[in-house]
Formats: sequence, C-alpha cells, structure tokens
Amino acid sequence: MKLVAFGLLLTAVVTAVIWLIWGLPAALAGGLFGLLATVIHAVSVAVLKRAWRAPFKELVKGWGIGMALRLGGAVVWMVAVLLRGDLFPALPTAIGFLGVLIPLLFTEIRFLK
Repeated sequence: MKLVAFGLLLTAVVTAVIWLIWGLPAALAGGLFGLLATVIHAVSVAVLKRAWRAPFKELVKGWGIGMALRLGGAVVWMVAVLLRGDLFPALPTAIGFLGVLIPLLFTEIRFLK
C-alpha cells in the first residue's frame, strides 16, 4: 500500500510539473502514463516479493517478469505517441512515465522487505 501511495504522490508531482510547462492536455497524458508506471511497478514488486525467498531460479524469473512489464510500458508509450501524437505528446508523456517509474525503481528494495 505504501508503494501505491508513493507512486500516486510521484504521479501528482510529475503531472503538476508537466502542467506548468506544457499545459493541461500534456499533463493529462503525462499523468495517465504516471499511473501506468505505478501499476506496472506495483505488479512487478508483488511478483518479485513472492519469489524473494525462493530459490535463485525463481528470483531471477520474478525479476525478469518485472523487467518485461516495464519494457511493455515503454512499448505502450511508443505506440501511443506514434498512433495518437496529438493526444500523447512524446516528451511530456515520457517524462510522466519515466519520472514515476525510475524513482520507484530506485526504492524497490525498500518495498520488498
């Protein structure tokens, strides 16, 4: 639950910064991808937490699933920007996604304990 709260806080901060720089439409896109990053990270941590005390093979599998989910989020970003660049401007949307995902990734070990 702390992970989701932290992700939502990061999403709110990043969305506010995007809104100040690029305006409301870009902030909506950035906020949407910030929420996507929070969901992806929460699922990744849940998968990894289940494998945390398991044999190494299971730990690596859990880590791989989490990385695949994060890569999938980047693919979703690319598809959204390429198909609907008018709704998802590239830079604000990427900042929304990565501005939430990277700080969550750096704090991942805290949420595994």
